[in-house]
Amino acid sequence: MSGATPQIAVVDYGMGNRRSVEKALEHAGAGATVGSDHELLRAADGLVVPGVGAFPRAMRRLRELGLDELLRERVHAGTPVLGICLGMQLAFERSSELDGAEGLGLVAGEVLPLRAGALKLPHIGWNEVGFASEPGSPLLDGLPSRCAFYHVHSFAPVPADEADVLGRAEYGEPFVTAVQRGSFYGVQFHPEKSSAAGLRLLANFARICVDAAAITTAAAAGAGGAREPRSLAR
Repeated sequence: MSGATPQIAVVDYGMGNRRSVEKALEHAGAGATVGSDHELLRAADGLVVPGVGAFPRAMRRLRELGLDELLRERVHAGTPVLGICLGMQLAFERSSELDGAEGLGLVAGEVLPLRAGALKLPHIGWNEVGFASEPGSPLLDGLPSRCAFYHVHSFAPVPADEADVLGRAEYGEPFVTAVQRGSFYGVQFHPEKSSAAGLRLLANFARICVDAAAITTAAAAGAGGAREPRSLAR
């Protein structure tokens, strides 16, 4: 990745393959670190929310660490945030998993079990994703309209607004596997496990972070203030 190197923080709430995501981001050309410190997360050019496990437990962990409000704050401020797998599901209003739980409410809709028919659950493996051509998203730059990504899940989101859907795959029936709402991007699949296509998507997200940081810097300069240099040193 040419040009500025964005500083991206992988949100650590105790669930998900944080280090794998960190290494994949670095391979895609970003500066990356893992943490839950609020100052570190606010200083980042972008955030990635990974996640593997149950939705209710994940939301409980986010609330205990005060990360639910921080994530809402960052998205509303225009900071790019990428949710991966469970991290994508948490952005929705609610999930029916286990006894059900409220989500972050960043994307309207709910998370429901996959209706896989006779197919085994969880859905594990490579699956072809078909991306929407309109509206286009910078997250998908350079990716073909149909491309395989690695999935591991038993639930999938059902957005209330079709305009939020970037991509679908099929397992028993079609399901939504990529969304965008404002500065929040979400993928049900694991880009860090999806070879060249996954690295391209992460590089695209890094570029989104560079562009958003440039806008923030220009706005601060126009207001007569200077943006503090970003550092994600542990």
